[in-house]
Amino acid sequence: MKTAKKEDMRKEYRREDLGTGVRGKYYDEYKKGTNLVLLSPDVAKVFPTEEAVNKTLRSLINIAHKTIGLSKRSSRRSKTARG
Repeated sequence: MKTAKKEDMRKEYRREDLGTGVRGKYYDEYKKGTNLVLLSPDVAKVFPTEEAVNKTLRSLINIAHKTIGLSKRSSRRSKTARG
């Protein structure tokens, strides 16, 4: 694994702003096959638990499926794709 060097980073980033890295911090979750997502602080205030995040995302998925009238296995193309 290549370690980032100061000259590898963009000019707008400063190494001291990134904090200290922790080797293997997410390794156990990675081994489980879990997808990790970093929430922005304002979003994390609204969704304090993973259950809250998952419940909301599942609701949005259901709404999207109902709104566009497609099932999970549908092969119907959207109106814009048909022309």
